[in-house]
Amino acid sequence: MISSNSDPQVQRKLSEILRIISESEGAIGARIIADKMRERGYKIGERGVRYHLRILDERGLTAREGYSGRVITESGLRELEDGLIGHRVGFVITTIDELVYNTNIDVDTGEGSVIVNTALIDKDDFDEAIDVITAFSESPYSISPYIKILEEDSLGIKIPQGKVGIATVCSITIDGILARSGIPVNTKYGGLVRVIDEKPVDFSDLILYNGTTIDPMKIFINKGMTSVMEALKTGNGKLLANVREIPVSARDYAIEVLEKAKGINIDGVIEVGEPSTPVLRAPVNAGKIGVSLYAGINNMVAVQESGIEVFIHPISSIIDFKDMTRIWSCP
Repeated sequence: MISSNSDPQVQRKLSEILRIISESEGAIGARIIADKMRERGYKIGERGVRYHLRILDERGLTAREGYSGRVITESGLRELEDGLIGHRVGFVITTIDELVYNTNIDVDTGEGSVIVNTALIDKDDFDEAIDVITAFSESPYSISPYIKILEEDSLGIKIPQGKVGIATVCSITIDGILARSGIPVNTKYGGLVRVIDEKPVDFSDLILYNGTTIDPMKIFINKGMTSVMEALKTGNGKLLANVREIPVSARDYAIEVLEKAKGINIDGVIEVGEPSTPVLRAPVNAGKIGVSLYAGINNMVAVQESGIEVFIHPISSIIDFKDMTRIWSCP
């Protein structure tokens, strides 16, 4: 391990040297490594690089290849991947913040952009999938009945031959609506909400958005922890949901904005909490209000649970709301 018995400055140099070697198409020598290190802001000469290379060699992370220089070993690649995890933590929340900032849907007119989830299915399964999505849109767990069918590569997603894409409104759109209304928003948790008799009871699982390298929704979906179809059929199950925090002073105005959003068919609100009080057992910071919503991707999870193969991409892009179609008018 790079980190064992090393001071932080040495660790950073070892990691950067390892990264430079991994980026090289072949073996690379100490002189070139030193040049690249200086380009990246490290004050280190060829002699210093050779010292660090000996450490990497001793740990089995690099290997000498004749007189050409060093190459990275499999252990080195694993070490580098583990080290890069720290850089990926926070990537999900950064992506969310960027999309929230660029969302401009107007709750008074219904004009502007919304954040969407996307999913790919076989064209042969399209009609059955639409039936499931339609049924879900009429349930109390739905964010919006609006979708967009993607039959060609769009929204940055490659649609393979024989597949069709479906874009659905993402619940993070609500964060954009609140932010556009001047309410500071902190998208905090992704989780699973237990419902009994169609009523949300509590969060059974929570993941902090700013503490994960993978979207929480993907984690729960991939682990098969949802029971969306069961909730749709019986009113009892587990659905994907999330929580954001807003200032206590913004509570009444936020409720007003959320009511307006409902008027343009963007909803999914589970609960607007009380000051400094947990929402469905999800902790909320002092001076904050928790706002919980069902996730917009639940409809596609229902499709997956019905036996249709689905490739789901949560929080994937932004789309003009006017380009989406109400579900029952789709072919």
